[in-house]
Amino acid sequence: MATSTYTVTGMTCGHCVASVRQEIGKIDGVTSVDVDLASGRVQVESAAPLAPARVAAPLGEGGYKVAGG
Repeated sequence: MATSTYTVTGMTCGHCVASVRQEIGKIDGVTSVDVDLASGRVQVESAAPLAPARVAAPLGEGGYKVAGG
């Protein structure tokens, strides 16, 4: 099990949090997604470490940007 933390910008409300959680949750191997709106931090548990680009791809379509890993 691997835990990765990312900073996601562009989230402004609860709907954004739900969208980010849902999109990251669709990535193969992801078992848990915890999103903190105030800090922009997203913690992801997965079977193997995820590169920031793999997380950023589905979020980019919603206007969110990812940094860290």
